[in-house]
Amino acid sequence: MSSALIELRHVHKSFGGVRAVHDVSLALHAGEVVALLGHNGAGKSTLMKVLAGANPADAGEILVNGEAVTIGTPTDSQALGIESIHQTLALADNLDAVSNLFLGRELMTPWRTLDDYAMEAAARKVFARLNPNFRNIRVPVRGLSGGQRQVVAISRALYFNARVLVMDEPCAALGPEETRMVHELVRRLKAQGVGIFLITHDMPDVFGLSDRLAVMKNGELVGTYRTQDVQEDEVLAMIIGGRPVTRVPQYHRLEEPATTP
Repeated sequence: MSSALIELRHVHKSFGGVRAVHDVSLALHAGEVVALLGHNGAGKSTLMKVLAGANPADAGEILVNGEAVTIGTPTDSQALGIESIHQTLALADNLDAVSNLFLGRELMTPWRTLDDYAMEAAARKVFARLNPNFRNIRVPVRGLSGGQRQVVAISRALYFNARVLVMDEPCAALGPEETRMVHELVRRLKAQGVGIFLITHDMPDVFGLSDRLAVMKNGELVGTYRTQDVQEDEVLAMIIGGRPVTRVPQYHRLEEPATTP
């Protein structure tokens, strides 16, 4: 049985006559970051929406911990421990960090009123896992930095027992210090055994965080490599030209995780 947290096997997804994803296979292990790269329209976001249940696959197979599963809705995906952190973060700016953490899934007292004490206590614990210095949890999130907002979004996923995160451009529009904070968050998640699919165009994110990278073009997988085996110009050539690197072998191994760079 495979040790991978997630396996996508020969996944296909079309919209009308447009093949958005064609015969793509990809795996993710515990404590591993796989960067998913490609131009807009390459198919990477559609592939992750298949995993998230937003766009169910037309064909192919999804395995979670070696078991074949059916993901037809976002609820199915979340029940399997898969959470998506969108580029917009989907936070309610007028609410504080605690309220955002439990938004739509609030804790209640036996009298069916909001259990603010329990929610704040639980929030402080999960925030501390990612950033022990994050303490202004009762101010509206519109007043938080980009890095702190990422803490809130990721904490929401972790509180509800996510084992797999899909992170879409987590450092977009962030300054150097906030980017450093997000990089540290990702490293903490890796150390805790969370598997991460990282959708990004940012090469410093790719080479600073990922164990493996996968490049897509026109809905197909160009190649999958250990990040430490390829150079930035080779990755850019794959994205632009759609040709795999031949200097080093591709790295698919489903039975064990890639070595952390």
